Amino acid sequence: MLTLYHAPKARSFRTLWLLEEIGSPYEIKTVSIRRGDGSGTRDSANPHPHGKVPALVHNGALVYETTAIALYLTDAFPDADLGPKIGEADRGAYVTWLSYYSGVFEPSLTAKFLKLQHIYGTFGWAPFEEVVEHLTATLQNRPYFLGERFSAVDVVFGGSMPLLMSRQILPENDILKGYVARITARPAFARTQAKDAN
Repeated sequence: MLTLYHAPKARSFRTLWLLEEIGSPYEIKTVSIRRGDGSGTRDSANPHPHGKVPALVHNGALVYETTAIALYLTDAFPDADLGPKIGEADRGAYVTWLSYYSGVFEPSLTAKFLKLQHIYGTFGWAPFEEVVEHLTATLQNRPYFLGERFSAVDVVFGGSMPLLMSRQILPENDILKGYVARITARPAFARTQAKDAN
């Protein structure tokens, strides 16, 4: 059984979307989290060690952190075809992009938000503007991060990009706008929005 520990309007939206794409039965346990505006509290029912979301329990195994959950789920449900299997040509690119999200994209975004001066040779990530250039160049001549193949990478990145664009943090260039339009047109995205609003 799959159980997602979820908070509305939070990072767990992406895991909820991925579960909708996979199509296997799951249950949602809504938990309270500490929010940036000071609201919310840590929920004792949440198994995440820091009281965050997402956290996923699958047949008794706890998995947390968005990119780890994405890799776990696509390996556990290969028939959903949302991630290349070990030995397939795109597997290297797949695990690289998942790691790039948590190891480069999110830290660079946080540094930009906090107005931290980037220090080459010290920070393990690139400046946000350089990261955006890389994303734009990657998507310039392909519909998805893995080319013609929609994958969990698109869920992980795409679950954040509409919000970042609406807040004018991510530039609304034609390439990124087209990408966001493609991924948010998926039926599973609409179903996730409806569930996240409840």
